Amino acid sequence: MVRNYVIVTASYWGFTLVDGALRMLVLLHFFRLGYTPFTLAFLFLLYEMAGIGANLGGGWLASRFGIPRMLATGQILQIAGLIMLSMLDPGWSAAASVVWVVIAQGIAGIAKDVTKTASKSAIKATSAEGSGQLFRWVAWFTGSKNAMKGIGFFVGGLLLEVAGFRQALWLMAGLLGVIFIAGLVSLPTQLGKAKSSKSIRELFSKSRGVNLLAAARIFMFGARDVWFVVGLPVFLYANGWRFLEVGGFLALWTIGYGGVQALAPSFVTRSKDGLSREIPAARLWAGLLAAVPIVLAALLQMPGLDRPDLIVVIGLALFGLPFAVNSSLHSYLILAYAGSEKAAEDVGFYYAANAAGRLMGILLSGLLYQLGGITACLIGSAVMLVICWLTTFVLPVSQAARVEQRMA
Repeated sequence: MVRNYVIVTASYWGFTLVDGALRMLVLLHFFRLGYTPFTLAFLFLLYEMAGIGANLGGGWLASRFGIPRMLATGQILQIAGLIMLSMLDPGWSAAASVVWVVIAQGIAGIAKDVTKTASKSAIKATSAEGSGQLFRWVAWFTGSKNAMKGIGFFVGGLLLEVAGFRQALWLMAGLLGVIFIAGLVSLPTQLGKAKSSKSIRELFSKSRGVNLLAAARIFMFGARDVWFVVGLPVFLYANGWRFLEVGGFLALWTIGYGGVQALAPSFVTRSKDGLSREIPAARLWAGLLAAVPIVLAALLQMPGLDRPDLIVVIGLALFGLPFAVNSSLHSYLILAYAGSEKAAEDVGFYYAANAAGRLMGILLSGLLYQLGGITACLIGSAVMLVICWLTTFVLPVSQAARVEQRMA
């Protein structure tokens, strides 16, 4: 079991490295070409919309056909998206270029979320019974994955500087090809196979805990992406930062954020039932998180600020700690609430909500930045985090939540 966990984690590391690099590559390349912040957000529209369906379908397919097949499917789709993006012709009109990029990003979005759902489901399939090991494995997987995503941000900025847009995409497709072959020969084909839902109604029939946690996830990740995805990189670049500096800073932040996620179990007092102390901890950390953008938006209104970019950078560093602990806690709680027979479907449903939150955040990031700059993005983030915090107060805290889900 440990061997399979290690193989899945390593495979997802490589995939996430490429996915992070792709996001930074697309964002900075098209901003350099003169695209507005809202248009940049639109480039990721299908990427996130596709992720909603990919998570739902990926969870069902992983239960039906096994996790290794879904990992391989995600990797093949990502390679196809990278190759398609590399075929973009600079001579095309702006409208044709946007449509081409949006479709290629849509393929990449399906790839990412199919791969993520399969990978996270593998943790449930390979971990031993007991919330202690499950929380540690989830925390390490989530934290190390985000550290690799941070490295990907740096790699994307670096490749754009030294290799150019098209050559960078080819290199990334080659790396994924190696990962695809390694996964085919390493993982047992039956891993994660289980009884799958027979109808759409059954697929969406979730426990109260899963539904509420999914709702909280929508607003938590919308709150991050509303300023992180478009607003922050464009804000830093507009304040004199170079591509490599923007990519490097976002990389360092994401690596640090991933490190905190991996250590999240040490910030949370454990309980025997896996819920009674973890839920109050989620409420505490969500409240702390909501306070950060509120304070930061207020500081940016102070007169005479010479370096607003430094205020934002420091604020983002403070934002990272409670966000990382919250994210890791929620990633654990979905597996704690998930039924053992349909864990992949529950995880897929939850990460479909995650994708919906990112979609909302990305669109608002471009729109709010265009309307009111980084301050408007921070206010939007604060509103979403308050909603997320309030949702944690109605999460089930008893062991009965698990029993209910297993019987569903």
